[in-house]
Amino acid sequence: MKSTAHIFKYKTKIALKNVNLQNALARSKSHFIDKRRAAVNALPEFNRLRQRACEIKEHTLAHLDFYLEYFETQVHNSGGYVHWADTPQAACEQIVSICQATKAQRVTKGKSMISEEIALNTALELNGIEVTETDLGEYIIQLAKEPPSHIIAPAVHKTREEIANLFYEHHQKYGFTKRLSQIPELVSEARKVLRKKFISADVGITGANFLIAETGSAVIVTNEGNGDLTNTLPRVHIVVASIEKVLPSLEDVATFLRLLARSATGQELTSYTSFSTGPRRPEDLDGPEEFHVVLVDNGRSEMLGNEFHEMLRCIRCGACLNHCPIYSAVGGHAYGWVYPGPMGSVLTPLMLGLDKASSLPHASTLCGRCEEVCPMQIPLPKLLRQLRVKHYQSQGKASFVGLGLKFWAVFAKRPRIYHFMTAIIIRLFARLGNLGIGRNLPRPQGETFMAAWKKRQAKS
Repeated sequence: MKSTAHIFKYKTKIALKNVNLQNALARSKSHFIDKRRAAVNALPEFNRLRQRACEIKEHTLAHLDFYLEYFETQVHNSGGYVHWADTPQAACEQIVSICQATKAQRVTKGKSMISEEIALNTALELNGIEVTETDLGEYIIQLAKEPPSHIIAPAVHKTREEIANLFYEHHQKYGFTKRLSQIPELVSEARKVLRKKFISADVGITGANFLIAETGSAVIVTNEGNGDLTNTLPRVHIVVASIEKVLPSLEDVATFLRLLARSATGQELTSYTSFSTGPRRPEDLDGPEEFHVVLVDNGRSEMLGNEFHEMLRCIRCGACLNHCPIYSAVGGHAYGWVYPGPMGSVLTPLMLGLDKASSLPHASTLCGRCEEVCPMQIPLPKLLRQLRVKHYQSQGKASFVGLGLKFWAVFAKRPRIYHFMTAIIIRLFARLGNLGIGRNLPRPQGETFMAAWKKRQAKS
């Protein structure tokens, strides 16, 4: 990834002028927000569940080494294997090695943000392995050769017409030569194409919403059932997950499940909640012959020991994205990497380096809506401010921001000049009206704050 210092600014300008994107974002915004509000209002104990989930997560993070080793032991006891990977490269090499050892030619994948993080598809394809995303949204963006725009709705930026064109272009080789226009027709055609992929796959790869130390299980939540077909039909099932996904017990997972769907899609529960524990047993009717779990660190151990450890509570629900005015204006691709929105503006600098993502901590109004709706009560505005401080400190005294603050300080230390200049600027904005695109400033009305304050002081 190149520095987002110029990527973010460049892509936001394009996004704000993209009519299709703006229409798609407007539709999804109201959909996600309204459904979440209704689901939360219908659960009086929602805030108590949030507090309980935070306590569970903080306890687990404080004893993460213990629970990861416990998880590994339980996976081994169930007949599976656990592999540890410090870096994305190590994770990809391990997964490719498993595929090659089983002579796999075709892989199906469930939706997984960690696989996007480590660029797994690219690694598999470079080694001659055919990869098919099976989540409908992920499948659409795979055809478009694009990254996800949203962590729970990867193709939210695509219109129906754009999807129809993709299917018409890519499905003709499967014998589908009709250009479709209706959503049920598009879904049906995708199902027919993917069904053959499920049946012929040698390896199935899924992520994990949660890992359970008590049982050595991996949990995925989906609304399409593709996850179940991915982890039961192929001979080998590989789970790839980051280390902070582990929770102590089944009872703990139940708490998180009550929060996740409500925060993400406004559902009480998703259509499918699947628990995978080891390979197929003799009495099982289906399931893989081999079960592997690849645990990825990629900077999380470092986060665990610094001031950003609260970010490790994130359960990837996407609520912060849905309520963020910046994300709602520009979409996910403007952020330049896997994780968009407020959570991405914290994670990306921590994982890739602040020098490569210096614009992202500033891509926020700090309005606080992200923290308000976060089921894990992550103080995202605070973390963004901490990253801004680090960025400022790394720039040195001669930075553009530093010079700007010094220039501002000249006026701020001289109240009469400051008030005079403020009045001029406000009148200028009043004459110019709305400025920019995407987010317009309201016309200033009435007197300035200082003028109103002086009147109030005089009356008292």
